[in-house]
Amino acid sequence: MATPIIMPKFGQMTEESAIVEWLKKEGDKVGKGDVLFTVETDKSVMEVQSFEEGALLKIIVPPRVNVPVQSTVGFLGTPGEPIPAVTPPAPAPAAPKPAAAPAPGRPAMQPITAPVAAAILPQSRMPAASPQAPAIFRISPRAAALARDCVIDPSGIPGTGPEGRVVEKDVRNYLRQSGYDNLRISPAAKQKAALEKLDILAVARAADGERVTLADVDRALAERPRAMSKMRQTIAQRLWQSVVTAPHFFVTVAVDMTDLLALRADLKAKGAPLTVTDFISEAVVLALKEFPDVNSTTDGKTVQWRSRVHLGIAVSLEQGLVVPVIRNADELTLLELNRSARELADKARAGKLGPDDMIGGTFTISNMGMMDVENFTAIINPGESAILAVSSTVKKAVVLEDRVVVRSIMKITLSSDHRIVDGAMAARFVNAIKQKLEDIELWKHLTS
Repeated sequence: MATPIIMPKFGQMTEESAIVEWLKKEGDKVGKGDVLFTVETDKSVMEVQSFEEGALLKIIVPPRVNVPVQSTVGFLGTPGEPIPAVTPPAPAPAAPKPAAAPAPGRPAMQPITAPVAAAILPQSRMPAASPQAPAIFRISPRAAALARDCVIDPSGIPGTGPEGRVVEKDVRNYLRQSGYDNLRISPAAKQKAALEKLDILAVARAADGERVTLADVDRALAERPRAMSKMRQTIAQRLWQSVVTAPHFFVTVAVDMTDLLALRADLKAKGAPLTVTDFISEAVVLALKEFPDVNSTTDGKTVQWRSRVHLGIAVSLEQGLVVPVIRNADELTLLELNRSARELADKARAGKLGPDDMIGGTFTISNMGMMDVENFTAIINPGESAILAVSSTVKKAVVLEDRVVVRSIMKITLSSDHRIVDGAMAARFVNAIKQKLEDIELWKHLTS
């Protein structure tokens, strides 16, 4: 009997996933441990292996279709054996997008038109929109053929035929009022616009001239809206949720890193792999022990303190930002913090982070020190009450013991949820991190 291949559930929060690529074709032999396909989850791409031997009899779910977890996506078995009748799982519903209202005096255009072009068209060149547009678009065969030959979108043309049908004279009137006959359209541009289902009039409006070239069509194609990856959608949703639900409060201090950088250089010469982020992480962990409210979360009605510090370290990938979490960071030594951070960062860059590697954080560090930025603010991860933004360390002239000297200065900014962390607490907490980073005797003790 054919064995169903099931879309696995990656992590407690995962309700749907999409296959990125089938690595086996129908009819291919499959061995135990062979990778059948890859799956895009909220924050990573995971490989799905086979637990059975046989042949891939049938692919039910094609790539790039979101389906609920535990759905049947294919069948494995012996060549020739019957395959159970299975209805392909319904794609997971996407959030509806609000339709843009058409500008006054201009017909609505369907998605094949260039959005920027529609916004810059002078109203005098467009026919007035019908006040009673039909609910169903109707067009005569001759009118449809003319629109197709001219490479235009006829859906916004007011129809004068029966039941609002667009007839040939309506299309000709539209072309005349739109200045179509005055356009100089290169054959290559027209051919490519037709192939890509672009409205040549929309391309002309965006080009802001009477000549339409292949470069204009390529530019319109480049400006077309494109679907965000699942990772980007998740990042956008969570950051929007955080900004909307948590009132952010920001505090910035400047940290003198001169002595600590000198100590790190000495340790590195002796073979210690410690990074600046490791020292910052340890300072944060120590400060969180002193300020337990910062290691808490709130829903606006209750406050929950977390007794353990699960430290998130933001890692920038080409696909977006991920935040792997170092579990029980408060129980780790400085070298153990370094080892855990490196392992998680390597997994992130290899695309092997599991969803469980990125949930449950209680505090996050976002370090852009390598990006040559003097200062920035970060958005709190949902479920946490604060995040620390770490900027670049730069040499500056500062006053030290009434003398102007050059020191290595690093700015750190705490973003905190003002519902639970008030301004005074935020200031004391971020200064506690500063004090620890500047306490060179502390670090000599922790690295001895």
